[in-house]
Amino acid sequence: MTVPLGGVPLADHAAVLAALTDAGFTDFWSSEVNGTDAFTPLTLASVWQPAARLGTAITPVFTRGPGLLAMTAAALADVAPGRFQLGIGSSSPVVVGDWNAAEFTRPYARSRDMLRFLRAALAGQTVDEAYETFQVRRFRLERPPAVPPQILLAALRPGMLRLAATEADGVILNWLAATDVAQVLGEAKTDNPDFDVVARIFVCPTEDAAYARAVGRRMIAAYLTVPAYLEFHRWLGREPALAPMWTAWAAGDRKAALAAIPDEVIDELIVHGSPEQCRDHVQRYSDAGVKVPVMALIGTPELEKGGPKALTSLIAALGR
Repeated sequence: MTVPLGGVPLADHAAVLAALTDAGFTDFWSSEVNGTDAFTPLTLASVWQPAARLGTAITPVFTRGPGLLAMTAAALADVAPGRFQLGIGSSSPVVVGDWNAAEFTRPYARSRDMLRFLRAALAGQTVDEAYETFQVRRFRLERPPAVPPQILLAALRPGMLRLAATEADGVILNWLAATDVAQVLGEAKTDNPDFDVVARIFVCPTEDAAYARAVGRRMIAAYLTVPAYLEFHRWLGREPALAPMWTAWAAGDRKAALAAIPDEVIDELIVHGSPEQCRDHVQRYSDAGVKVPVMALIGTPELEKGGPKALTSLIAALGR
């Protein structure tokens, strides 16, 4: 499950994490956009649920300097030895440039360089290296983790997928349908049997299909107009279905862009329905090759009306 859950204060997540664990959820994964940072929720989870696996999906490679990212990852790996996976990725121009005042340039090269730096730094090595996108002078962690975390790379298209397969311990996928997994993993070929395949899956557990599609329509318009995701879905073959949305969005007509998104695309990319239907849909990702299907829970009218009891019941139903 992606944590923290919306609508629940971070300080109240001990009970939420306990309910998730009781329901059979084994992993807690964080994201980092404009809510919480990626590490604080996992640090709390490491204490509140000392058997859970933890992961970031993802920490941007532009918004922290190399040394700071290594120190932050090492601290969490020290708190949760052997239970933490560090997922990194390029993020987006909005998150990096507009919100963090950093320069979003050469995302592939920056991701590759940060991956290589982190591999050495988290192993306790002294790093004195001029990479293509940054230079590090004699950096060594004062407290290298006894168990260095696995490093996973967020990837969408062939170049980054191949980089993940050759240099990372796993790949993190996002905004794809279960039917897309085979095409994506066809590019991330590796002989490593322990190579992890993580996918963030948006789940809106309501039988009100109109509500789920309205929420999904807004999310798709916000995300799949970002250049990286636009090109990802063009590569996946969705240009015929999404081109009208892209055209309207580029023209500044947000209302027309929303209206142009076909229901079929929403139903592929946003898991919705009863908890049983949602579980079955998520299972299709696993059947296609995803080893760690990470639900990202979307709020529903039922949750808003039902409060904490409804959330606890839903968690139990989703985890059965």
